[in-house]
Amino acid sequence: MEVTTCNGSVDSTPVFYLVGIPSLPESFFLPMFFIFLLFYLLILTGNVLILVAVVAEPSLHKPMYFFLINLSALDILFTTTTVPKMLSLFLLGDHFLSFPSCLLQMYLFQSFTCSEAFLLVVMAYDRYVAICRPLHYPVHMTPQTNAALAASAWLTALLLPVPAVIQTSQMAYNNIAHIYHCFCDHFALVQASCSDTAPQALMGFCIAMVVSFFPLLLVLLSYAHILASVLRINSREGRSKAFSTCSSHLLVVGTYYSSIAVAYVAYRADLPLDFHIMGNVAYAILTPILNPLIYTLRNKDVKAAIMKLHISKTRL
Repeated sequence: MEVTTCNGSVDSTPVFYLVGIPSLPESFFLPMFFIFLLFYLLILTGNVLILVAVVAEPSLHKPMYFFLINLSALDILFTTTTVPKMLSLFLLGDHFLSFPSCLLQMYLFQSFTCSEAFLLVVMAYDRYVAICRPLHYPVHMTPQTNAALAASAWLTALLLPVPAVIQTSQMAYNNIAHIYHCFCDHFALVQASCSDTAPQALMGFCIAMVVSFFPLLLVLLSYAHILASVLRINSREGRSKAFSTCSSHLLVVGTYYSSIAVAYVAYRADLPLDFHIMGNVAYAILTPILNPLIYTLRNKDVKAAIMKLHISKTRL
């Protein structure tokens, strides 16, 4: 791959240097490695446990849990895109990343971010149909429809970041460009360039609007209808049951958009660069680590399936 350098020449082997957390002393690298390793193992364990429990338990073969295993698979892929390289950086001091690898990491990170937003919309729609159109639920939420909804969330997210990746690949960089981040984030990659960053900033803003606010608007619209339907239920027990079916999803939505808000504030506020980086790192780890906890602690069906799985393994 040929890339224009800052002096106007063409370099076929550009390399990126991941600075990591600039003010972090090297003596803290090993503790940081163990912290992120622990987080990564928790993410893998929690999400794999949900995947296995839902697949193994026939009573969980419902649309709601089909979308849940999509979310768990997504969280595994999302963190695997960034965390292993971060672990290599902190343990081995492996700061270098080739240009194609960096672009691929940026693309996958953006794609999986988009996928999570759209999957949360699909899950909100599932709850909307279940509560507001219960008699039509078996007709609307067929296996074919569920597969199409999940596939649309994945495919749309794979396509959205493509323009930003293409634009970023055409920017000029030094032969060794320093990226002030722990992984190849779009904003950090743009800042490492010596080209005009205005078009990229606009592109990033447009994608952020599409990925963040449009899905959030759809989720809020779904829950506005759900709330109106629940309030029409005369039985207090019925209202409580209806709300309980949405509580886990609402917590996941709240966690996802709270982590986005933290990352956005860290970027926009007049804070040291380290806060910008850690805000984005927290965004990359917070949701995947909390999602399994939310669904296992608050969902009695998932909790029962995991306990059943544990008992069956103990007997073996």
